[in-house]
Amino acid sequence: MYLPRHFAMTETGALRAVIDRHPFATLVLASDRGVMADHLPLVFDASAGEHGVLRGHVARANPLWHQGDTEALAIFHGPQAYITPNWYPDKREHGRVVPTWNYQIVHAHGRLHFIHDPAWLLNVVSDLSERFERSRATPWSVADAPADYIESMCRAIVGVELTITHLTGKHKASQHKPDAEREAIYRGLQAEDGVAAEAAASLSGRSSR
Repeated sequence: MYLPRHFAMTETGALRAVIDRHPFATLVLASDRGVMADHLPLVFDASAGEHGVLRGHVARANPLWHQGDTEALAIFHGPQAYITPNWYPDKREHGRVVPTWNYQIVHAHGRLHFIHDPAWLLNVVSDLSERFERSRATPWSVADAPADYIESMCRAIVGVELTITHLTGKHKASQHKPDAEREAIYRGLQAEDGVAAEAAASLSGRSSR
């Protein structure tokens, strides 16, 4: 990933926050079939390994796991948006402006391991359900379904565990632009594109208020 210094994310807490807020990842690896990419939610466990571990699962019918343990990359996509020059104050002054795209992204590099153990699979399915149900008024739990049904569903999946070796993040939010331009981007994203204040702040490099 091309990473100019002023767009680099270096704080571990900020990198992990992107993973937590945007857990639906693109998992990429090189195999004897060529480059493979899959899309799946991954739960981050900061307590495992030096840099943490990502866990999830894929369908047993998915050929991804046939590759065996290998190096892989999980990509987490934060807020992103097209930025029109029509928002820039400089457009009205001299017109020497061009469009851009602002975004936030984190790459988790590591060693991918595939897991078939039924107890491990039940735990990761429970963790995923708890992670995405916890904000609901009446959260669904794996225990709400018949045990034999859950067991049969777990037999149809294979676990994936990525032991992270390092994290790389990029936050392109017009940080190198004048304050007036960043303020205009913030207002434009909300007024024209309906972007929420928090995401608009992230994409314009300013604080929401």
